[in-house]
Amino acid sequence: MVNSGLGLCTPCLARLRVARSWQGGIPPFRKLPSLRPHPASLRTRVITRYIQSQEFKPFVPPPPDSLSKPTPPKLYRRTRRWTRRLLYLALTLGVAHEVDKHLFYSSLMRSARTFWLGLLVGIDYKINFRAHPPLADSIQALHTRNAERLFELLRTNGGLYLKIGQAIAMQSAILPPEFQKMFSKMFDDAPQDDWKDAERVILEDFGKTPEELFGVSFNGEPGKGVMERTARASASVAQVHWARLADGREVAIKIQKREIATQVGWDLWTFKVVTRIYSWWFGIPLYSMVPYISERLLLETDFVNEANNSEKMAGLVAGESRLRGRVYIPKIYRDLSSKRVMTAEWIEGVRLWDKETLTRPWQGRWRQGSPGCRGAPLDAPDGRTVAEVIRNHPSEEQLKPNRDWWKGVNGTGGLGVSLRDTMQTMVDLFSAQMFLWGCCHCDPHPGNIFIRRLPSGKPELVLIDHGLYVQMQPEFRHQYSLFWKSLMTFDNQTIGEIVRSWGINNPDVFASATLLRPYSGGDGSTSAGIKRTMSMAEQQERSYEMQQQMRKGIKDILADEKKWPRELIFIGRNMRIVQGNNQYLGAPVNRIKIMGNWASRSLVDSPDLSYGAKLLNLGRHMLFKIVMFSTDVVFYSSKIAQFFGRKSNLEDDVEASMKKMVKNMGFELNHSVFEG
Repeated sequence: MVNSGLGLCTPCLARLRVARSWQGGIPPFRKLPSLRPHPASLRTRVITRYIQSQEFKPFVPPPPDSLSKPTPPKLYRRTRRWTRRLLYLALTLGVAHEVDKHLFYSSLMRSARTFWLGLLVGIDYKINFRAHPPLADSIQALHTRNAERLFELLRTNGGLYLKIGQAIAMQSAILPPEFQKMFSKMFDDAPQDDWKDAERVILEDFGKTPEELFGVSFNGEPGKGVMERTARASASVAQVHWARLADGREVAIKIQKREIATQVGWDLWTFKVVTRIYSWWFGIPLYSMVPYISERLLLETDFVNEANNSEKMAGLVAGESRLRGRVYIPKIYRDLSSKRVMTAEWIEGVRLWDKETLTRPWQGRWRQGSPGCRGAPLDAPDGRTVAEVIRNHPSEEQLKPNRDWWKGVNGTGGLGVSLRDTMQTMVDLFSAQMFLWGCCHCDPHPGNIFIRRLPSGKPELVLIDHGLYVQMQPEFRHQYSLFWKSLMTFDNQTIGEIVRSWGINNPDVFASATLLRPYSGGDGSTSAGIKRTMSMAEQQERSYEMQQQMRKGIKDILADEKKWPRELIFIGRNMRIVQGNNQYLGAPVNRIKIMGNWASRSLVDSPDLSYGAKLLNLGRHMLFKIVMFSTDVVFYSSKIAQFFGRKSNLEDDVEASMKKMVKNMGFELNHSVFEG
């Protein structure tokens, strides 16, 4: 039977009554299980009911005083504050980076990079420079990693930093061998700037485009000159472009890299600050030399100064009969030059480092010189070839003709000049600069020296890049000449008087550094004392003690900073380069004797000495020539040994002796000066 009201059958209704009779057995609002309707009532809708077993009570909100204090919402004020600060900092740094990059050519970034690395290297040495470094395997490992850091900094910063790196490289004989090996790579070519930057420099300095200033055309316009927009050479400060003007003159246009003018002030300021800190931190008196070095480096970026030096040197060479016709200084075209652009005569020649081309047999005609010798005009390029290159290969721009006919058909010929004559001319030139004129070119590395063949078959030396010069005062020049003369005759009393007047406490070390060979005329107390104190030391402690002695040696040389002649910094650089040139060419001349002769003779020829002093010095010079005969005996003995198969030359022997002496003084001489 089915209940029509609920749609349930009688058994199901009975079960529902039983469920209602349970007291507290069914929880409130519990859903009852579905009850399947009787088959007869399938068409009736099934209704599910919820049963409330408790008494209904209306909801009454609790009184406010019964509630706990409300929990404040988390606002994350500190997180939001630091997030804002980081965003502001990132935004500020981003804007500063872009401003520095586009307005200051990354000068601020370069300075920050330098300060950071200087701090890192300083802390590293302060902690680990000891016999048994706590954070390094050895002192050598300490030097290696810091040499790599410093080298990468100089290469990354570029510009004047490369020039400073090259200056360090030329004096790296006083540095640990790990620095020597790394810094030998500082003479590689620097990357060149884009032509648009070079063009802007010309436009800013002259108010004219290159086409208007030089009268050239880049599309082969007839009646005008031609110019290569791709640089023929690129250095740390400038790059050189070849051009042939409409009047037939071939010129080298030296254009300063556009960023240098902005960077140089920042770079020199950074250099001063870092050196000042290091001088105080490590107790080495180096800062007193920094203003003079900075002044020289700043002048090297002024091409008006370079033009002045070049013309002055040309006049001095022309007035000296012993050098006239053997040395050539390129002409400067003032109307096409400015502070950042210098136009000079183009030089065709062979670089000093190309020893094979210098000595191979001459394939040209008899009594004929190489192209451009003595300033002879150069043959013009083929106009059709130039037009074809401009039209079909504008990106290559190799417009300058190859004037290598003197090499012969097979290209196996050379200048056929004597290395002895070449090196004799070089040592004569730089000795005259140092001892006679007091106007010394301080960057005579092989890249700045060209050799040409004169019709007589003799070499002609061409000296370029006159930016870095030292002007010596007459009093200092006379002292330096007398010092050199005294070195040759072992006049220890005069040597001691001169070096003490320069504020130097160790004559032996300074004499050896000047000669670039061991000075055997002193009392030997320095070397003997060092050997005595270090003979029983262990290997690590010995290395540490050696380098402590090196530090002491530097302090002895720079004992009185006020008296120390600043010119010696760059004069020593000049002599080291000249020695390296002579050594590279096989030591064909007795360099020390030649320089000693010039030093003695300059005390006779100097125009600022009285006639009485000149006459007295002439007598002394004649005695000096007799004494110098002994050096010829040593030199020719070395040459005879070379002839019979000995591989080393006199400069090699000198350097080997120097290595042996200075090894006990804390120095290492491990490499050729121009390696790399």
